[in-house]
Amino acid sequence: MRQWPQRPPGAPRTQRQSGIWLRARPGEANILGQPFIKLPGSSTFRTIPDGLWLHFSPDPDDRWADILCIEACGSVPNLQDKRARFAPSTSSLLVVCPVRWLLEQAEPNDPTPRWHLIRLLREEPTEPLVLPIRDMRVLYGLKARHYQSVAKGQVPHPHEYFCPIEALTAERGHEDPALAALIGRASAAANFMTFA
Repeated sequence: MRQWPQRPPGAPRTQRQSGIWLRARPGEANILGQPFIKLPGSSTFRTIPDGLWLHFSPDPDDRWADILCIEACGSVPNLQDKRARFAPSTSSLLVVCPVRWLLEQAEPNDPTPRWHLIRLLREEPTEPLVLPIRDMRVLYGLKARHYQSVAKGQVPHPHEYFCPIEALTAERGHEDPALAALIGRASAAANFMTFA
């Protein structure tokens, strides 16, 4: 997924998501300090998805992020554990963007630092950017036998999507029209008949 673009493949361009998308995970293999998800008030328990795309609010006076997480699941217990992390709850989740990540360039051939692309920040950050998660969608990649079993017998939560893990690990998987269509459906815009 390191070859995937900054905007998730198939993510629609709508007024509902008029801010910028940035790929948070996976980052460069040797880079520490990538964004993570946590519960408010927790300093030890973090959720570090295999793939994480952040859509930042365009309004500095209304700060939030939408997230698309991708989780590769090698077993049924692993799937159950990961589903529990993203299960609906009464408390909100936060995404934490470390300063180092914000200061780095988003694209290899463009020296523009990420913080400059995020319209929420008016000056270079000196502390992590912590935002409430407004909308969350999670795509689980499953081994073929697990995928078939889940597709036959599970009713996903509204924020959950499933695909064979091979779709995520394919050489140019982000160019697969079926995967792009699935990610396109994993959007808050997909919940509306028409969009003004």
